[in-house]
Amino acid sequence: MANEEVLRLENISKSFGGVKALNNVSLSLAKKKIVGLIGPNGAGKSTLFNVVTSFYKPDQGRVFLEGRCITGVTPYKICRKGIGRTFQLVKTFTSMTAYENVVVGALYGHKLRGKDAQKSAMEALELVDLADKKDVVTSHMTLSDRRLLEVARALASMPIVVLLDEPMAGLNPTEIVKMLQIINRAREERDMGILWVEHKVDAVFHLCDHVAVLDYGVKIAEDTPENVAHDTKVIEAYLGKEAVKR
Repeated sequence: MANEEVLRLENISKSFGGVKALNNVSLSLAKKKIVGLIGPNGAGKSTLFNVVTSFYKPDQGRVFLEGRCITGVTPYKICRKGIGRTFQLVKTFTSMTAYENVVVGALYGHKLRGKDAQKSAMEALELVDLADKKDVVTSHMTLSDRRLLEVARALASMPIVVLLDEPMAGLNPTEIVKMLQIINRAREERDMGILWVEHKVDAVFHLCDHVAVLDYGVKIAEDTPENVAHDTKVIEAYLGKEAVKR
């Protein structure tokens, strides 16, 4: 079922010292849907990703994957249970080839081994149009290709949910169009949900089924892209109160 919930966050809060990075945030993601997560710098978007993947333990709240609580499960087990991710700062293994990078994702995901891991890696490289660069050492690849490689590595783990953390950062307009095509292709070809943090709001509104907005750790809006784009609280958070008055 396309509307089957795969990820649910319930009342997530996280503080660092006296700073509340997340304040009672709830969110859900359905299979084969893309939910965009937007907000100003410091809004708590990457912190939320780090809570989902257990890099951070929430002060309160719970994370559910396909209805099962995974709060506090170690990060490598989170991956094996079905959550893949990319990073805001590219974290490829620079001394390894593109193929070797993606095989790592396959091995650490659903415990694929041997030919199954190799097959999953090649399928992921083909999906992001990097199959012809599989033998290129990652340190010799462009930023655009390394960002696509991170997506491929996440997909090779055969995830139920993929978290994309600003996959378009540093890309030019042509590369952004290609990344949009890849994200949409992944949604169409893989039976998973995508939670996507991005500063390029136009891209999010173009592709996402739903958009949630964080501001100072609080979810201030969640709706269809069209409704979020016209929400005065969202406009104020991005452009300031004067923009709303005009």
